[in-house]
Amino acid sequence: MIAKHMLVAVMALSSLMASVATAQETASHPSTTEAYRAQARAELARLEQSRPVEGPARNVIIFIGDGMGVSTLTAARIHGGQQADVDGESYATAIDRLPYTALVRTYSHDGQVSDSAPTATAILAGVKTRNGVIGVGPEAAENDCGASRRHELPSLFGIAQAQGRATGVVSTARITHATPAAAYAHTPQRDWEANGDLPEAATKQGCTDIARQLIEGGIGSRLDLVLGGGRANFLPSSAADPEHPKQRGKRTDGRDLVAEWRKRNPRGAWVRTTGQLAKVDLARTPRLLGLFEPDHMQYEADRDTSDAGEPSLEQMTRAAITMLGSKEKGFVLLIEAGRIDHAHHAGNARRALEDTIALDKAVAAALEMTNSADTLVIVTADHSHTFSISGYPGRGNPILGAAAVGGQPLKAKDGKGYTTLAYANGPGAVIDGPREDPLGTDTTSLEYRQQALVPLGSETHAGEDVLAFASGPMAHLFKGTIEQHSIFYLIEKALAAQ
Repeated sequence: MIAKHMLVAVMALSSLMASVATAQETASHPSTTEAYRAQARAELARLEQSRPVEGPARNVIIFIGDGMGVSTLTAARIHGGQQADVDGESYATAIDRLPYTALVRTYSHDGQVSDSAPTATAILAGVKTRNGVIGVGPEAAENDCGASRRHELPSLFGIAQAQGRATGVVSTARITHATPAAAYAHTPQRDWEANGDLPEAATKQGCTDIARQLIEGGIGSRLDLVLGGGRANFLPSSAADPEHPKQRGKRTDGRDLVAEWRKRNPRGAWVRTTGQLAKVDLARTPRLLGLFEPDHMQYEADRDTSDAGEPSLEQMTRAAITMLGSKEKGFVLLIEAGRIDHAHHAGNARRALEDTIALDKAVAAALEMTNSADTLVIVTADHSHTFSISGYPGRGNPILGAAAVGGQPLKAKDGKGYTTLAYANGPGAVIDGPREDPLGTDTTSLEYRQQALVPLGSETHAGEDVLAFASGPMAHLFKGTIEQHSIFYLIEKALAAQ
């Protein structure tokens, strides 16, 4: 079906690339008044070219950068530009080029600051709910199995399946983790990923683990494509992992859910590596299950890029769109960059920025492969982090470096330098004694943890608004400041628009 729109798609891509090229021409750091005026006029011309698409969406692609707040987007943009040896501050990413933007309120039903379970539920089920729960309404308290079964929420993916659309879920986290699970699961506890995670009382009340809901649940069992990590939650504890023999499955019920999926889908493809994924005939394969790690997939900066390793988010995105795009009635696809969040929790800005850049490459691939006339593309975050960019560094200063102007480090009142990037809390804080001077450390190192104020074992989420970017049918409805659960209804409107 994508081939039918190839000419229009190429035209749309040409327009997109032209606008990006215009931005990149100015990415060498304008140095005169007139150069800045020319830059602004070019931006105005681009904005004037934007026209709403009010017809129905055949396809919907939802990108979620887990923990990707505004400061993460900005720092990743600068880092990406500096990696490309251009002016990072004015560099334009694929995400930047999406024409419509809204601020999104991320609080949950019971939290000023949310976790990923209620925020993903808000986006994919249209209701704000409690921290810790997935796919159930706010009437159910965390860990209350009985109440959760009475208040299960219809998922966007169930609606799409009822319309005859293909559906897929992609994540660099465990596929049973909070955000991807919100597409297909209902549980009062996000941590109930394998059967051994459930208390006996919940099992007796009829609650099932998230992995099992993916394989045999009403929505999960009908997903056409699933790509991510978390293999251990599907394998019995008696079985060694097929790639890491020293690791074993997590299931205590003796079930091998991968084997059960393969029996249910005899024509489907099961893959564990990049090379295996590349060999799948995506146009002819009706179902695809890829679980590339026992736990989360690797950070992009650490990923084995060989055929024996695991695919990038861009590679998984391309595979998903190629496969689902061949379906007759269109598709709905969720793509999560789940490890941005994990790097921030570790106080590790570089890995967070590298995974954000990987997400941007996946967005660029999606825009290249689809037609903005019939595909709604949304890029948003579930929440942000306590991550900041500060300290008056000069233009062009390395974003991962110590704050400096003209190569001269800036000093704090204790006579020591400081980095441009920092966290309000987390493992980078000092509990006892003076802080270290980052001027004596390679702050661009992959392992460097930015300094933090409040000492915590894991840095926390933050509660400010995040951004939603959109292009395609009904994308113009993304404007102003909106509630996070309203995103569900904007997508629903696009799917039903006449």
